[in-house]
Amino acid sequence: MKNTLRLLYFLALLRFVLPFLLVHPFYELHRDEYLYLAEGNHVAWGFLEVPPMLSFMAWISNIFGASLFWVKFWPALIGSCTFILMGRIILSLGGRAYAIILAFLPFVFTGYIRLFYYFHPNFLDVFFWTLNVYALIRFIQTAKNSWLYVFAISIGLGMLSKYSVAFYTISLVAALLFTKDRKIFLNKHLYISAGLALLIMLPNILWQYNHGFPLIAHMEELKEEQLQFINPLDFLTDQFMMFLPCVFIWLAGLYFILFTHEGKPFRMVALAYLFVIALLTYMNGKSYYAAGAYPVLFAFGAFYLEKITTVKGRLFRYVFVLIPVVLGSLIMPLLLPMFKPQELADWYKKKELHTMGSFKWEDQKYHPLPQDFADMIGWRELAEKTAAVYKNLPNSQQKKTMIYCRGYYTAGALNYHAKKLGLPEVYSDNASFLFWMPEKYDFKHLILVGKRMPDADDIVFQQFEKVTIKDSIHYPLFRETGMKIILFENGNDSLQSITERGVAALKARFQRK
Repeated sequence: MKNTLRLLYFLALLRFVLPFLLVHPFYELHRDEYLYLAEGNHVAWGFLEVPPMLSFMAWISNIFGASLFWVKFWPALIGSCTFILMGRIILSLGGRAYAIILAFLPFVFTGYIRLFYYFHPNFLDVFFWTLNVYALIRFIQTAKNSWLYVFAISIGLGMLSKYSVAFYTISLVAALLFTKDRKIFLNKHLYISAGLALLIMLPNILWQYNHGFPLIAHMEELKEEQLQFINPLDFLTDQFMMFLPCVFIWLAGLYFILFTHEGKPFRMVALAYLFVIALLTYMNGKSYYAAGAYPVLFAFGAFYLEKITTVKGRLFRYVFVLIPVVLGSLIMPLLLPMFKPQELADWYKKKELHTMGSFKWEDQKYHPLPQDFADMIGWRELAEKTAAVYKNLPNSQQKKTMIYCRGYYTAGALNYHAKKLGLPEVYSDNASFLFWMPEKYDFKHLILVGKRMPDADDIVFQQFEKVTIKDSIHYPLFRETGMKIILFENGNDSLQSITERGVAALKARFQRK
């Protein structure tokens, strides 16, 4: 047991380190990571896009300088903690070292290695889904009410991390109704712990209320711009493709809890999985929305495959390890950007992979790189070009110049590099950056960073005497290639009041009347 525990924690440490070793140093932060880091400078109980948990982590990362390591530290740490929870499930069933090794493979050779590299709320989502079900499994095994409180705390903190934790929670509760464990609903501690979960969530609920529930507007926007294009059949297919080298392990886990006597006490896990897949299919969810349902299946599968090969079929133990290692190694450049962008694009084309689903971006077109990788390049160059335009202005003009970006990602990237490059604070009215726009303004010149020129009815930009495109970025593999740096000079006397009224009107949508 002691040696198995040592192996578990050694592999958890290895899992922490691996992404840092595999990703090519050429790559920068992902566009969305710049937003979440910016939220760390404006810690609150909620944001337009996400609950607050990520901002607390970003706040700590910012204290340490927000280097790539300190940004990626959190997903790496939480990924290792998720693996430890899986290991603990295996050990609670009586599993040994081989099962721990099998459970480790999905964290290296499937989409999990990418998911636990990005500083996005998804890594927290997967962790809290796993902690939720872990707490219920331990309650079933021990009948100790303390695990119900762990379950409640996990739900509360999970909902402060990503709202989709609710999907799995609902599925788990519904699954309990269909098993003998429904007696849990007669346990008063379930309801006391539910009150605790609600108390943990309350600050964010109040924030949502005070801001007119922007979550609803965000979900409607997401559905209109992205989810409507998702084919339910593609979603179901992706459940296998996400974990292809290790798919047999989670299938074995599903079989174990559905059809074996030993797995019967945990049948609610299988039902919860089926419920959440049905729910997300109906809602046109993205494939990775269900990623949190699989760690527990991998744990059960690893235990079951170890069990059935203990006496007979020990040769299969080598096969079960060899398949993920070989297949996973072959597809690793699809999971993480291991080479420079052009080298990757050439490799994908040579292997005829560039027409696969992961190369279709949100614009519904195929591109040379996966969208996530194309979102990790070009930002430093864009910031440097913007800084060059700003610094070329006379000092007197710099003091009266505001830098504005159309997209949260551009504003986030420029602010990330601002101190090093000598830029002032960069503003945007996109996403949560809107909340950080000033109430009052005192500028006569404006640098706009965006792909297109302002429309004729964009009234703020009509208040300037002179407009000049100063520079642009041309990097075909960069998702934001074609971004322009446009200088607007000599604003008239109406500029301040028009800007203030416009920003106030945008903010008013998120203020309770």
